[in-house]
Amino acid sequence: MDKGKRILVVDDEDRIRRLIRMYLERDDFVVEEAENGRQALDMALENDYDVILLDIMMPEMDGIEVCEELRKEKMTPVIMLTAKGEESNRVQGFEVGADDYIVKPFSPREVVLRVKAVLRRTSNSALNDSSSHSNNLIVFPHLTIDLDAYRVTSNDQEISLTPKEYELLVFLAQSPDKVYKREDLLKEVWQYEFFGDLRTVDTHVKRLREKLTNVSKEAAKMIVTVWGIGYKLEVDDK
Repeated sequence: MDKGKRILVVDDEDRIRRLIRMYLERDDFVVEEAENGRQALDMALENDYDVILLDIMMPEMDGIEVCEELRKEKMTPVIMLTAKGEESNRVQGFEVGADDYIVKPFSPREVVLRVKAVLRRTSNSALNDSSSHSNNLIVFPHLTIDLDAYRVTSNDQEISLTPKEYELLVFLAQSPDKVYKREDLLKEVWQYEFFGDLRTVDTHVKRLREKLTNVSKEAAKMIVTVWGIGYKLEVDDK
């Protein structure tokens, strides 16, 4: 499934790029490299990558700026590479649209596994404009999710979500009114339980609400915080 998938590896340290590239190419990924933020943004806008591995601390433009600019044009999945102790930067990364993060020093195999996890989540999610008559829908009074077209709409307006935001919304929507602990969401949506920060969930919920609010406050209110426990998608039957 992953053979031939294009990965952009962005880091100002040549040895890190070479190491990641070696492991990804062993699994038949097609790997390209960028050594600074400006080069990375230019390449990401000019080409279609399946995943971008993006270091935060870089010359020219840092990873936060790159991701923020990229999200204005594309929803390419982004995995941030961050140094240990840069928690505030990781939160910033999620706020500008990153889908995941890996803390340095990391195992190269972990990088490959994270890339594959992102690809599994997005492999069947390419936009399909011809699917407008899909029957594979989740429909609520203020929100419609077309699972075939990977499209979320409210008030007849499409809502642009990153892959992880979409996956989170779909997961909650498939079991309306069911409360999920943040730990469970991290396990089920991010597909890992032995590494990960619970703030990952909080930040994605925040961004998801903001995007829904821009189109429909009623839709945004469906994402409910259950204090001390987690989150649910609440359906008002009125």
